Amino acid sequence: MAPGRVKKFLASLPFGSAAHSRRSHESHNDPMVTAETAVAEASNPTIETTPSPATFRMDPENAKEYMAKIKKFRVLVMGRANAGKTTILQRVCNTVDKPDIFDARGNMIDNVVVEGSLGRGYHNIEHELAFKSNPGFVFHDSSGFEAGSAQQFDEMKKFVIDHATARTLQKRIHAIWYCIPMTDYQRTVTAAEQKFFNECDTGHVPVVVLLTKVDALHLAAIEELLDEGLEMEEAKKRATERETLLLEKWQTHIKQILDQCQFPPKMYLALTKMHNESADCTTLMQSTASALNEEGLQRLLISTQQSSIGLCIEYAVFWEVGGMIRHVIERGERYDITTFESAVLSWFPKHEVVGDFMERLVGGWLTSCGFHLLVA
Repeated sequence: MAPGRVKKFLASLPFGSAAHSRRSHESHNDPMVTAETAVAEASNPTIETTPSPATFRMDPENAKEYMAKIKKFRVLVMGRANAGKTTILQRVCNTVDKPDIFDARGNMIDNVVVEGSLGRGYHNIEHELAFKSNPGFVFHDSSGFEAGSAQQFDEMKKFVIDHATARTLQKRIHAIWYCIPMTDYQRTVTAAEQKFFNECDTGHVPVVVLLTKVDALHLAAIEELLDEGLEMEEAKKRATERETLLLEKWQTHIKQILDQCQFPPKMYLALTKMHNESADCTTLMQSTASALNEEGLQRLLISTQQSSIGLCIEYAVFWEVGGMIRHVIERGERYDITTFESAVLSWFPKHEVVGDFMERLVGGWLTSCGFHLLVA
């Protein structure tokens, strides 16, 4: 391929444009993700997942060794009671079953005992939740400490600090999802949220605030329109538009408060229709990957999630095709096709990716772009 064609294609990639770099940097400084933006951008991870300047990428060999030591993506899920946390985890793992519960030593706990404890409002944050449908995820559930004691908060804080810097890689948490339900939108940010974001330094572990049960705003929108004097039929017609405005209003309110805290969230995301068993979690996976600051962890998350094979493809193209092009341009060398195939496949370990796919991706796609001249 002529150098001009290579450079032209490289410039067309998400990481090749100075303008895009500026947009990416601005998006990280202002990580507000509205419902409409999240849905619109869900099919293009390069918009939100373009690495920030602080993103660390390991040498391929070191990355392989590192990834061999951590086989599960670990998430701490937080928020007040009835925030829809379990439902989100079920949608992420594409199941309606309850999770298996394990203690810190890996011993399974009887679900009857667990449910009895939950009924009394007791959660053990050290317990690991895993679903048979996708055991690649491990979740920890923090009890809602909005009405809890100082002891509960201190236990949660200690867990976060210990597991954010755990010497044992398998025990480290990689992301935190903090759930705020919109069913209680009049008190979206309570003293509990402010206490957490002011006192709990999560270090390199990103916190993504999830606005849950957003669909509850639909009824609020209708009631607001009725209060303004509209008839029910007209209120129903305008409800969706008003619901969007209400969501934007409360998102802005939440962001303004939490961004002023000492340890603000990395990102905000509204989740809709999670009550549907077929709800799409692609945007949640995309946003979480975007919040991570290390490419190896992005690879672990994207290869573990089962929400979208498209995310696997787009991340593989973003990192591996882009790296291959830069390797050829900067070093002037032909690229080893076996190494390239191995790198691309590393984004798909939880999916059945067969040789036919690789032939189309590496052979057909690269040949159509003229890259068969760049690989050996």
